[in-house]
Amino acid sequence: MRERVLLCMAHMSGNEMQYIEEAFKDNWISPLGPNVNGFEADLEGYLGERKHVVALSAGTAALHLGLVMLGVGQGDEVLCQSFTFSASANPIVYQGARPVFIDSEEDTWNMCPDLLEQAIIDRKQKTGRYPKAIVVVHLYGMPAKMTKILAIAAKYGIPVLEDAAEALGSEYMGKKCGTLGTYGALSFNGNKMITTSGGGALITPDADSKRQVTFYSTQAREPFPYYQHEKIGYNYRMSNICAGIGRGQMTILKEHIAHHKHIHDLYEEAFRDIDGITLLTNPDERFNSNYWLCNILIDSDKTGFNYEDLRLALEEANVESRPLWKPMHLQPVFADCDSYLNGVSESLFNKGLCLPAGPWVSDEDIALIVDTIKSMLKR
Repeated sequence: MRERVLLCMAHMSGNEMQYIEEAFKDNWISPLGPNVNGFEADLEGYLGERKHVVALSAGTAALHLGLVMLGVGQGDEVLCQSFTFSASANPIVYQGARPVFIDSEEDTWNMCPDLLEQAIIDRKQKTGRYPKAIVVVHLYGMPAKMTKILAIAAKYGIPVLEDAAEALGSEYMGKKCGTLGTYGALSFNGNKMITTSGGGALITPDADSKRQVTFYSTQAREPFPYYQHEKIGYNYRMSNICAGIGRGQMTILKEHIAHHKHIHDLYEEAFRDIDGITLLTNPDERFNSNYWLCNILIDSDKTGFNYEDLRLALEEANVESRPLWKPMHLQPVFADCDSYLNGVSESLFNKGLCLPAGPWVSDEDIALIVDTIKSMLKR
């Protein structure tokens, strides 16, 4: 049977073992150590903008600590993009706050700036205060409309936490996603642009905030000879072993990004003349997506099939695909949360499919996927 084509599988550079073996040789197995410091420095050099980075156990941990640093607490409201993975919203609840969901706009599929401002004004009228923070997501690597979002946030004095878990290497107006807001979260899960097997990082604005995040991520232990804790902390630090994987992965990050963009170009050319198949692509020159996953919308009236029909056909060809994220305002766990909707995310969810784009996906794999779609059209 033909080898399965996966959405985005981890790809090793060959340099990872050098750092892992050094950690074993020097007995730096437990959290912290030279690889953690080195990985953070590599990320800081790549991101630029004089940002400081704390390596953590997961992207979710990064989002959580970002909210902690923004002072989000019991009874607060946080505006959050609805069209996303649940990890964008869950940490809001960890803090005893309530997510308020904002629908998407059609160009990038990310948070709609117009609805964002409407929600801010409405929440102030209804609760007597502004939301505590805004969580905006660069979904599937596509940058959000950050100029408008940041201008609205500044107008009302609300800080922005960027969920750039899927957007390492993506840029908006020449700046890396995750460096535009007050804080930015990255993920290094096994299916992301680079991996540390599991892990994430919080991008912070300065050295003082980096020290504070590091403090919270290591159980908030005070500098006493005995164990003293004056604040609630978390066991969120990345291990020295995982960071060693990350250092090796950084050596091929640019190669990975180039490959994802190449795969997107192949899809774009293939779908150019197919009526009823729309590929998510950069709206204009301000946007520079890493195309972590390549995503299509299917107009069933024109194609004669829907996303589930295609998903099953691809599965029969041993190709992994996945429906787009189910919006958070449709999730049972958030059924009692307020939402500001325009129908865009629900429409996307009902039409969209994620296609393979990872570093193991070949030109031949794309040809198979495209042929499968064209055979569906002929039916």
